[in-house]
Amino acid sequence: MLLCSLIVCQLLQAQTTEMRQFVDQLMSKMTLEEKLGQLNLAPASDEIVTGGLVDTKVQQRIANGQLGGIFNLKGVDKIRVLQDIAVKQSRLGIPLIVGMDVIHGYETIFPIPLALSCSWDMEAIEQMARISAKEATADGINWVYSPMVDICIDARWGRMAEGGGEDPFLGSEIARAYVRGYQGTTAKSQQLKANSVLACVKHYALYGASEAGRDYNTVDMSRLRMFNQYLPPYKAAAEAGAGSFMSSFNIVDGQHATANPWLLTDVLRKKWKFDGFVVTDYASIDQMTDWGFGDLKTNSARSLKAGTDMDMCSNGFMGTLAASLQDGTVTMADIDQACRRVLEAKWKLGLFDNPYRYLDAKRRAKDIYTAENRAASRQMAPKTFVLLKNNPTPSPNGEGNERLLPLSTKSTIALIGPMANDRANIAGTWCVAYTPERYATIKEALERRLPKGKLLYAQGCNLTHDADLQRAAEFGKTIPRVDAAKAKAEALSIAQQADVIICAMGECADFSGESSSRATLEMPDAQRELLEELVKVGKPIVLLHFSGRPTVLTWEQQHLDAIMNVWFAGSEAGDAIADVLLGDVAPSGRLTVTMPQALGQVPIYYNYLNTSRPMPAGATHYSKYRSNYLEVRNDPLYPFGYGLTYTTFSYSDLTLSSNTMQSDGTIDASITVSNTGQRDGDEVVQLYIHQQAASVARPMKELRGFQRIHLKAGEQRRVTFRIGREQLQYMNAEGDPVFEPGRFDIMIGCNSADTQSLVLDVK
Repeated sequence: MLLCSLIVCQLLQAQTTEMRQFVDQLMSKMTLEEKLGQLNLAPASDEIVTGGLVDTKVQQRIANGQLGGIFNLKGVDKIRVLQDIAVKQSRLGIPLIVGMDVIHGYETIFPIPLALSCSWDMEAIEQMARISAKEATADGINWVYSPMVDICIDARWGRMAEGGGEDPFLGSEIARAYVRGYQGTTAKSQQLKANSVLACVKHYALYGASEAGRDYNTVDMSRLRMFNQYLPPYKAAAEAGAGSFMSSFNIVDGQHATANPWLLTDVLRKKWKFDGFVVTDYASIDQMTDWGFGDLKTNSARSLKAGTDMDMCSNGFMGTLAASLQDGTVTMADIDQACRRVLEAKWKLGLFDNPYRYLDAKRRAKDIYTAENRAASRQMAPKTFVLLKNNPTPSPNGEGNERLLPLSTKSTIALIGPMANDRANIAGTWCVAYTPERYATIKEALERRLPKGKLLYAQGCNLTHDADLQRAAEFGKTIPRVDAAKAKAEALSIAQQADVIICAMGECADFSGESSSRATLEMPDAQRELLEELVKVGKPIVLLHFSGRPTVLTWEQQHLDAIMNVWFAGSEAGDAIADVLLGDVAPSGRLTVTMPQALGQVPIYYNYLNTSRPMPAGATHYSKYRSNYLEVRNDPLYPFGYGLTYTTFSYSDLTLSSNTMQSDGTIDASITVSNTGQRDGDEVVQLYIHQQAASVARPMKELRGFQRIHLKAGEQRRVTFRIGREQLQYMNAEGDPVFEPGRFDIMIGCNSADTQSLVLDVK
């Protein structure tokens, strides 16, 4: 075994040496302009863009050696034209790196990343990234702007939809899974396989903490909070070998993230040993002027010296660094270092061996939107659906019996709502390359599945009364505007005829996502008003709730019979939702965000620090001179980790293998989990810890482990977590681990609010 490890190390070292020697030789031939060209990134055309700047002279710039990469161009044939120019017309024939926003799938779309996190299934998330890489590379893409690992606790921020929720421990596990899936398991210096892509971790750093949840806004926090709550997923991605990072739009410690040497060099490269390259977000250097940091030339020089290697769209590196070199603001060593990092990425992609290795036209038919890929997406979706409420259905004598969900295939169902017959929005935001014309709507999926039942359909209402707001939220994925009175009357008519009402309502795809911050989190007005009228009909109501963020569902919890957060479930959403509604598959997602009772509780999260004058646990009424609200309790509507399914589970007999632990030792925490229902089902068992006393304030509860398990009806299992120094330590303000012996609460349960607890003494 030792000999094998030694041989592997020697091979990796040889490959690293080969890469460095190759890049040395290439750079020795390059002019200053050619080096700067490698640091320049632009959209290939105006066909698919995600920002405001478009360069239409791409082909000439490639021929002149003035572009190192292009992005958001779809299709092997189109990409080949530009790669041909780079290889055959530029002086040194340096190939292009080709990027795209492949966020949760390419043409086979998976649930949005926030939904994926609710699966708590790292193998499935890794599989999603692997399939996404396979499809993207089959269409010429070799670099994806994913994963987004920003921690977010403010649901007003629309880009929460792209991340893994509020918890740094879970977020770190998710980050690793994405990187493994995109890049494979190759070592840092190895070349990627031709069906793998270079991952780009974003947005570094703290973008999810934008003040007031307003996109592109300022961020300010202590370094202690950074290292413990916000930075762990970035660190995990770097340690997993991610090939690139994308800097964020916000400031950190008063300096722009794109030009922040502490962030990009001291932490990312020196402390975390990241050896890839850093690219800016869209026109980030140009936009630094709006922050008051000076002109493009000044900001380009600052960004380069801080550790930024590639400029997306600002043309600041290409247009100003030569002058900055001349006046001594930057050095040739600064430029060479950035150029080397970009060229090494191309070497790892195998582009110097074969510039066309990602341009095999035959792969499209066999690798993109295949039956196998679609099946994986369909199987993944129910793991992300979070069943929030499922009341018993009343029997004729007034007693409760079976739960409302799943529904009988013999039922007469009234399907109502703006999302019920939509195929473009239900896939979610950030579907740059998707093909919605091939995706089934919920209506179509249910029609195929009810041979003995009956499906009645009505849109029922508009997304919102405000047509301008609806247009702003749709971002091209339109939902028909209908006559409000006629649509409501139609919905009420079919509701009267039905056994059960299904309402497909909530946000449309781009009501969440970039530049989709919200000042309110309740159900949009037109939809809430229709719900209120439907409740009066007196039939059981199931809400299929679409959202890309935690929302306020307090009224819905009080008045509706069943609520299931289906988020945005991807290209197979229609069939996956039908699978769950009709009981072929059970929903098994668990929240990775905290859902508030009211907007005024935001930001709200489970791993909070205690206060002076805290409210007693379980308090239900306002208390003067305590840390609480006048109008609403402190606790959330639905806690982090919460979720129901079509069976029930019980927890019992929490034990520790020892009530004491030495500082260098470990103990096991175990609990029995029983499936007490009538169906097989999946449960997510969660481990939390709390340090009772420390030299700095510690959260009341921190996730430190989880296991997703499957239990047959009536089955029970002993679930064990190993606890050691790593689970009990925290980070100081320098990002170094601190371990302080003392007393720790060890908690295991089904969510952050429902746990059993024992005390561990660490000597």
